[in-house]
Amino acid sequence: MSGLAIVLMLFGLGLIAWLSGRARAAQLERVTPAAAVRPHSRPQYHGWYVALWTILPALAFLSVWSALSPGLAVQAVLADPAAASLPDNEFVRSAIIGEARQLATGQIAQGFNPQSAALVEPFRTAISRYSTIGVVIALILAFAGAAWSFTRLKRDFRARTRVERVVMLLLLAASLVAILTTFGIVFSLLFESIRFFDRVPVTDFLFGTHWSPVSGNEDPDLFGAIPLFWGTILIGAVIAMIVAIPLGLMTAIYLTQYAPARVRSWLKPTIEVLAGVPTVVYGFFAALTVGPALRSLADALGIAGASSDSALAAGLVMGIMIIPLVSSMADDSIAAVPSAMRDGSLALGATPSETIRKVLIPAALPGVMGGVLLAVSRAVGETMIVVMAAGQSANLTGNPFSSVTTVTVQIVKLMTGDQEFESAKTLAAFALGLVLFIVTLMLNIVALRIVKRFRESYE
Repeated sequence: MSGLAIVLMLFGLGLIAWLSGRARAAQLERVTPAAAVRPHSRPQYHGWYVALWTILPALAFLSVWSALSPGLAVQAVLADPAAASLPDNEFVRSAIIGEARQLATGQIAQGFNPQSAALVEPFRTAISRYSTIGVVIALILAFAGAAWSFTRLKRDFRARTRVERVVMLLLLAASLVAILTTFGIVFSLLFESIRFFDRVPVTDFLFGTHWSPVSGNEDPDLFGAIPLFWGTILIGAVIAMIVAIPLGLMTAIYLTQYAPARVRSWLKPTIEVLAGVPTVVYGFFAALTVGPALRSLADALGIAGASSDSALAAGLVMGIMIIPLVSSMADDSIAAVPSAMRDGSLALGATPSETIRKVLIPAALPGVMGGVLLAVSRAVGETMIVVMAAGQSANLTGNPFSSVTTVTVQIVKLMTGDQEFESAKTLAAFALGLVLFIVTLMLNIVALRIVKRFRESYE
């Protein structure tokens, strides 16, 4: 029986338990004299109490069993006489066992190692046996939980309190997912980065100007990340922001202050459509149209070192891509400014442009900063446009018509293909990710301080 079928069966039992508990509570209300204790909880809470005791223990067991049963199945197969001819080499043995498991579960139709065919039937038998054991124990737990909770239903039973407590715990667990995920990311980056910095000094990595990692070569002079940091700043934080911030902010000002309602009704959705265009489409546009056009322009102006793969091409297209982020956040922030502030400024004799510059924009600055921060994060983390339009050459140059690369592109390049996690080349990807994480965190802290300062001024 598949895992989905087992879960659906448990939820079906939970539905039956909910109906039974609800009916039992309603029956207790009818048969008890009116002078008796007033019911503490409504019937649906009694139903949810029985349903939760039916589903949750069985699901908890299945989650643990699903982690344990593969190892138990492997142990059962290794104890079978058919496994006696397996080689002593641990790597080869694991490969044969993994292939036999895939054949037994139908993930592959044919194996490459002849020895795996002899283990298919033992694997099927072991998987079937432990799957049956898991289903039986889960059903026993479900029925036991249902029976125990059903016997506790009384007129004065505090079912609502217990159900709300379980819901609160579920909500707490859901809220902790993002926090725990963040901690997991940080710890994984730190652990692997420490391994990298044991081989390459931090100073050589952060301040070196030559980036050319090679497998098997741990020369610190090959891991200078300054060209990557500069390419990321040049494309994502300079060129893209020069395009996105003015255009996005002016678009928001026009839509909220000058555009007629009819124009706004079709112009705003049209601009926001840009946010839904896949980044690979922007990459094609940058590589096939913008890049060659900029190279022709540079040749006409006599600029040396111009290339079709350039930081300027990637930055311009990236800026166009993130205009909707800036304009949408700024639009909402400006529209949320109380109309009394705008009307008061106009009543005092200020022109509309002065009102926008000196009243609306400062009052909406927290939201505008939020949009800019989101845009910077999107630009710094963008990969596809840079790969297709800026290239992968780690050049330390101030010429925007030259080819450069970014941190994210190099992370993808280092983690693509066969990796050796004992190699400094592969571990460098984690060090780059850690630096990117720290820089993004610092940007968030600075932006929050700016937002807090201006919010206090206008509250």
